[in-house]
Amino acid sequence: MPRKVPPEIRQEMERLVRELNYHCYRYYVLDSPVISDEEYDRLFLRLKKLEEEYGFVLPDSPTRRVGAPPLDKFEKVRHTEPMLSLDNAFSHEDVREFDARVRRFLGTDEEIEYTVEPKYDGLAIELTYREGILLRASTRGDGYVGEDVTQNIRTIRSVPLKIEGVGEVPEEIDIRGEVYMDIEEFEALNREREQKGEPLFANPRNAAAGSVRQLDPSITASRRLHLACYGVGSVKGVAFRSQWEFIGWLGKARFPVPAIVRLAQGIDRVIAVIKEIEEARQGFPFETDGAVVKVNDFELQRALGVKTREPRWAVAYKFPAHQGTTRIREIIPSVGRTGVITPVAVLEPVRIGGVTVSRSTLHNWDEIERKDIRVGDTVVVERAGDVIPHVVMVIKEKRTGRERPPAVPDKCPVCGARVVREEGEVAFRCVGINCPAQVQERIRHFASRAAMDIEGLGEKNVELLYSRGLIRHFVDIYRLKKEDLLELPRFAEKSAQNLIDAVQRSKKTTLARFLYALGILHVGEYAAKLLARHFRGLEDLYNVSPDRIAGIKQMGEKIARSVSDFFSDPENIRTLETLKSLGLEISNPDFEGGRKKGRPLEGLTFVITGTLPRPRREVEAMIEDLGGHVSSAVSRSTDCLIVGESPGSKLEKARSLGVRTISYGELLDMVGKGRSST
Repeated sequence: MPRKVPPEIRQEMERLVRELNYHCYRYYVLDSPVISDEEYDRLFLRLKKLEEEYGFVLPDSPTRRVGAPPLDKFEKVRHTEPMLSLDNAFSHEDVREFDARVRRFLGTDEEIEYTVEPKYDGLAIELTYREGILLRASTRGDGYVGEDVTQNIRTIRSVPLKIEGVGEVPEEIDIRGEVYMDIEEFEALNREREQKGEPLFANPRNAAAGSVRQLDPSITASRRLHLACYGVGSVKGVAFRSQWEFIGWLGKARFPVPAIVRLAQGIDRVIAVIKEIEEARQGFPFETDGAVVKVNDFELQRALGVKTREPRWAVAYKFPAHQGTTRIREIIPSVGRTGVITPVAVLEPVRIGGVTVSRSTLHNWDEIERKDIRVGDTVVVERAGDVIPHVVMVIKEKRTGRERPPAVPDKCPVCGARVVREEGEVAFRCVGINCPAQVQERIRHFASRAAMDIEGLGEKNVELLYSRGLIRHFVDIYRLKKEDLLELPRFAEKSAQNLIDAVQRSKKTTLARFLYALGILHVGEYAAKLLARHFRGLEDLYNVSPDRIAGIKQMGEKIARSVSDFFSDPENIRTLETLKSLGLEISNPDFEGGRKKGRPLEGLTFVITGTLPRPRREVEAMIEDLGGHVSSAVSRSTDCLIVGESPGSKLEKARSLGVRTISYGELLDMVGKGRSST
């Protein structure tokens, strides 16, 4: 039973918390400690001993950064104000056009004052403080609803648990920032994972995001993550007049802020600062892929407002894609889950954008011929964001005459089966039904996030389970036993139980997810969703005719034939029935057959361009609810293009294809809501 805390003990605990948090700030934010590690540890242990003795912990105690129990799942959090994404600019001219739009909207010819800062390549986070104490931390999510990651964020030493150092503390404030991992720490983490046989992170951003989204906070605590704060959401009790004033307040309140923040009067000065950041980026310990430009005055920000998903008062200038020059050592064929054989270039390792690149996709054999790529060639390789590195061009001037074109395989490099190329396709495909490469890829696809979402069944574990004979088909996933896993390397009690739990959770799924998981040729997420809308249950697809599928708008002949072939195969149907017998429960919230017919937009396909009077997601939801479908691209199958303010290139495409264009008001007339709804 907790003991009553004497006043003098509470005062000592408050002093220790205050001192430890200050030294934490000096060490992790300012990188300028004033006491030794031994002295810090002595203070920390004294505080911990008092907390254990009296059963009392202050809300901002540094001991709360570690030791939280693992979570079962992340709870959802709705942001008080949306966390919007930023519009992109890819050239200095684009930045000047952004400035021109701002001044046009504000109706002024005077120069605008901006702030400019590096664009951190990490995970966007919102920190909510109430009465100065950290209440909650949440991810950006879809901009409106994120995940509660408070326990994990508490473990990051540069995150203040309490707002101190300023006279005025807001009653409540949402502070936005970026969680990131330094490049050196990312490389050390990957070396450690490689030694343990664990899959490597692709880049520091993925490593940071993966670390924050751990259900066990102790894993997050074991990785040195950092924070840079740059924005404010909802705030009560304190009024900030500008971004520059807010950044200054953040610094005084002991929050880490971007490495460079400049106040820039006029667009010429903005571009000069962008160039400064681009030159300085090579010396940054973290990854940055651009610079963020914001209108400084908050009153002007409010006047400018937002478009559908981006504020009009900010833009992200993206630095040119990272490129490197290297040599192709070898070109090898790689077999995917559908049997497609993709050529992959094995490169002399080259450092591009903070990541060592040793392989690059060559897409297909026609691409190799078109670019005249040969083994031994010196090439320019590009890596932009999450895009897989690819060969941009061959430097033919560096050829020696010893380079050789790669041979197109006539046999599968994995199983030795025949390789065929269907008429009208660029892909070569292995026809071996039991090809191990295809089997493993199918299992990985089945377990992927967009499919059955079985966490823990990545490449390494699938390869391990396949090699030990525990999984030969994705059906075998549902026959796994914990005791079988415990006999394998890399599996301990907890990791084995986690995988079994993930498998059990996946048994309740939707028809759209399940159809995508099956890996039917040509059936992606969108096609799976369309099928779910038109078929009540899985059994309704058994022995379906190609004509029935082709009759669904936006379903082509290739998809129709592929779906019909799959569901007409007796072996496939037996597999599906086996899955159901193993406990799979498939619901279908997407089915439209039970909805009322005769909806005003039934069967029509819409595309939206420009800014509408109402949020785009509301308009899309209305169209879908009234029987229509919203697509992202204009094509001959588009029925109407809805044209808003400042339309883009979709308008020209619609005109060239003869697609009907309508205004938002005309859309409302179509559904009988009239213009009063605007």
